[in-house]
Amino acid sequence: MFRKILIANRGEIAVTVIRACREMGIRTVAVCSTADRFALHAQLADECVCIGPESSKDSYLNMQAILSACLTAGAEAIHPGFGFLSENPVFSRLCQKCGIKFIGPSDEIMELMGNKANARATAKQAGIPVIPGSAGVLTDAQDALREADRVGYPVLIKASAGGGGRGMRPAFGPEEMISAFQMAKAEAKACFGDDEVYLEKMLIRPRHIEIQLLSDEYGHVIHLGDRDCSIQRRNQKIIEEASSPFMTEELRIRMGDAAVTLARRIGYTGVGTIEFLVDADRNFYFMEMNTRIQVEHPITEAITQVNLVQEQIRSAAGEILRYSQRDICFRGHAIECRINAEDPEKDFRPSPGLIERLILPGGQGVRIDSAIYQGYSVPPDYDSLLAKLIVWAPTRDEAILRMRRALLEFLVIGVKTNIDFHLSILREQDFLRGNYDNTYLSEKKAELLSENPGVSP
Repeated sequence: MFRKILIANRGEIAVTVIRACREMGIRTVAVCSTADRFALHAQLADECVCIGPESSKDSYLNMQAILSACLTAGAEAIHPGFGFLSENPVFSRLCQKCGIKFIGPSDEIMELMGNKANARATAKQAGIPVIPGSAGVLTDAQDALREADRVGYPVLIKASAGGGGRGMRPAFGPEEMISAFQMAKAEAKACFGDDEVYLEKMLIRPRHIEIQLLSDEYGHVIHLGDRDCSIQRRNQKIIEEASSPFMTEELRIRMGDAAVTLARRIGYTGVGTIEFLVDADRNFYFMEMNTRIQVEHPITEAITQVNLVQEQIRSAAGEILRYSQRDICFRGHAIECRINAEDPEKDFRPSPGLIERLILPGGQGVRIDSAIYQGYSVPPDYDSLLAKLIVWAPTRDEAILRMRRALLEFLVIGVKTNIDFHLSILREQDFLRGNYDNTYLSEKKAELLSENPGVSP
């Protein structure tokens, strides 16, 4: 096992990794930008190294600075968290050249599954259903028009190197195709440095369901059930549930088996997630693979009692997977709300600033993953995520009531948050019935914003 790990990230995921390491007896090294000198992760780690100014490209994306900090501190491994360098094969290769273990899959697997067009082709070869679309990347706008005519409108133009909804544009007819193609390529180039795009048929009102995987380097692969991530704003998840209220046991088994099959085929190691779209008839289609820990991993931990970050570290250290598929039992229901520093009344504009007063919820079945504290100044330079509020209860109805109670206890003064917006969702009838899909927020946003959540759960 590693004696010292550097965490190449910030915010709540860096704090989560520090806690996981401390429980395993592993020392930690944090890195921080000048904007994060007083951040919680910088204070909790055993050591901290400032690696650059506020800008991500000069700090948390600065590979040379991070590797230098790791070598100077004597850390044997780097945990990348999510975002930043977590799915960057170049960084993984540099770690290997420096004799540092990158806690994640190999650079070859990251390259294969990080390119969405190649990942789609790999899934198809493994016999996993894929959404009808182009066989590979599109050469030009005329190629996009031909492929759209073949599969039928509406379609999505998607960045091959994309993620998080970036580099993705819909086209509902040929008159929209040229601009959709050009805009997707431009955004893909700006966000990922790669303007390759491909085309997929757009499913109408799908659910976004993902399967959590856990594996080792000896060929053992299991899944830890599903998460429903369909409550999204601009393709960004804000509420997740485990398990999905839409799933049947038979569908869960089939999707879990498909995810395990793909992971085995590519020789995947560590933790990873296969994301699927599921239509109203419960037909599922491969969408992409995330080769890292997910933001929403705590809800899987809640229903399985498996610490995914610790298992990810054990896998990277060459240990044999401690679980078989029959060891995994799903108990109760978990929900995660992403609490962001943003103003819902002003189109969710980011709201950085000083947290003047803070009260965090607690009680049975409530977990907070966060790096904020009273007196902390939320910087404008990074993602607006303040905290992940996770609840567990024996049933979905009880979990919803517990989440409402926890949200009502959550007080943040000094910056705007989306706490009341979450409360509105947790009271809305279609959500209560589990009757939602990827279009939920686009259709319900105005109604949800107009509601006053009041003071009772």
